Amino acid sequence: MRRIVQALILAASLSLPAGAQEGPITATIESQIDAFLADDMERAFSFASPTIKGLFGTPENFGKMVRDGYPMVYRPAEVEMQDLREIAGNLWQRVRITDQAGAGWYVDYMMIETPDGWLINAVQLMPAPEIGV
Repeated sequence: MRRIVQALILAASLSLPAGAQEGPITATIESQIDAFLADDMERAFSFASPTIKGLFGTPENFGKMVRDGYPMVYRPAEVEMQDLREIAGNLWQRVRITDQAGAGWYVDYMMIETPDGWLINAVQLMPAPEIGV
């Protein structure tokens, strides 16, 4: 019994670091999506990590990549924050997005903490399974 209690305490304590960051992380993602909806590529680009900024160079290049490659992120019909997970030492925020055509997507955002706050360092996109009755 004592070992079970110890295991539960350990499991709860391991989840605290990710959970404590959930608010600022989801705020970063939501702010970037809001910037896309407002066609404010400079603001949207400000939520990208230095690595992403180095890859695309300008807000315009970044915006074109998102418009062309991630239209569900650029113009979502619905956004639902899901679980924040730690994988191999990185924090990944899962977001379920419904696109304008009604299709569901899981978008996993890899987040990094910087002196300027949480920034998006990578994105993985997967179709979400249809939810049926």
